[in-house]
Amino acid sequence: MKQVEYIIVGLGIAGISLCEQLHKHGKSFVVIDNGAEGSTARSGGVFNPTVLKRFTAAWNASAFFPVAVNFYTELSEKLQNKIYTQIPILRIFKSVEEQNNWSVASDKKELQDFLSSKFLKNENPAIEAPFGYGEVLGTVQIHTNKLLSGYRNFLRAEDSWLSEDFQYEAIQQQDNGVVYKNISAKKIIFAEGASVIENPFFPKHAIIGNKGEYILIKAADLKLGALLKGPVYVIPLGNDEYKVGATYSRDDYGMAPTETAKAEILSKMKSFINCPFEIVGQTAGVRPTTKDHRPLLGSLKDNPNLVFYNGLGSRGFLMAPLLSEILFEYLEGDVPLSQEMDIKRML
Repeated sequence: MKQVEYIIVGLGIAGISLCEQLHKHGKSFVVIDNGAEGSTARSGGVFNPTVLKRFTAAWNASAFFPVAVNFYTELSEKLQNKIYTQIPILRIFKSVEEQNNWSVASDKKELQDFLSSKFLKNENPAIEAPFGYGEVLGTVQIHTNKLLSGYRNFLRAEDSWLSEDFQYEAIQQQDNGVVYKNISAKKIIFAEGASVIENPFFPKHAIIGNKGEYILIKAADLKLGALLKGPVYVIPLGNDEYKVGATYSRDDYGMAPTETAKAEILSKMKSFINCPFEIVGQTAGVRPTTKDHRPLLGSLKDNPNLVFYNGLGSRGFLMAPLLSEILFEYLEGDVPLSQEMDIKRML
């Protein structure tokens, strides 16, 4: 019987951030994951502390942001691979009114560190932006493939990785912990993203699948050196390739790309991109969102040794590093979770 302190199910950004907390504090664990691409792998990888539709700060951005910056810097050093690129977001202005709204927002205390007060002129002939851009500062593009493959290799080297579909019926709950097949642990932590709806211990109403789709294009004349935000994001991937999207489809858990989403993205992209391009791919993922747009942390009353770390929505890269610290203090220090994060609020 292998004995560890924690079993973690799932290895997206939630699972990785929790592994880092446990490893940092010398806690033993094993990760069980089947290696299938989830929302982390299929996301745009944009780490953005603002809500650019409304020119506001994301929830708790001032707390999440500095912890996340340190987290990805240290993780790059640990994996000996640059898993992120610091790159600004250029938000296209649609009107003079939007320029004025941006100016007001950039002067607010909670946004001064994130929104530049200077307007940028558009000098790229492949982009329609007659009113120019606002620049979001401190933003990061996470290279999700490097992150996920690098972390799996790290876990394999530590003998902390088990590649298989998790079998819920194999859980044996005991007074002092849990047993899963030949592994004994204090607790099992489910960091499964949207696939948590298959978990029989999870309250299904607590999560809302929000499907997002991207198209991949090749555009030699676009020459974009920043993340571009118009009606959709245009994300540089290198070699003249770009990821464009995403769509939002509520209560959708399907992973297959759709023609409807492709048409929607193309229509929006063509409203501000006017150079030739070729579609080279399409991808879809499901964001694990909640009705109140707050995370789901902790255990339920009937199963205290089964813990959930979910509900990160579209801002997992920003929130996960600090949320993993909060969850660790709950697990190891008996520090109560705030009501807005505690999964028990959903009961």
